[in-house]
Amino acid sequence: MELEKSPFYDLPERIAQDFNELDNSICRDLSGANEEYTSLRKRSLEISERHPVIEQVLEGAGAISLTAEEHAALAEYMKLAIEIENLERLHIYFRGHTDCFSYLKRIGVI
Repeated sequence: MELEKSPFYDLPERIAQDFNELDNSICRDLSGANEEYTSLRKRSLEISERHPVIEQVLEGAGAISLTAEEHAALAEYMKLAIEIENLERLHIYFRGHTDCFSYLKRIGVI
């Protein structure tokens, strides 16, 4: 099979076009299968709902001041965001391996 004529040849372009859907799929997979991920996301949501100033810091504009409690909540929220992102990145890494194996089988390389 000639790769140039294969519908799988433009894999990087297809991945770039479909990345948002893939990313959402990965997050759904994690939410359903990884208790740590689910717990971190729940905790993050609870903190942001209890402290609306977090959204103002992340999405707003202009000057803002924080109380000591809000500052601690923001720091915890940011720590959780990093942990969540690390779990997502790890899952993406493993998902990439799985998808690569499937792709190589499909084009007849293995």
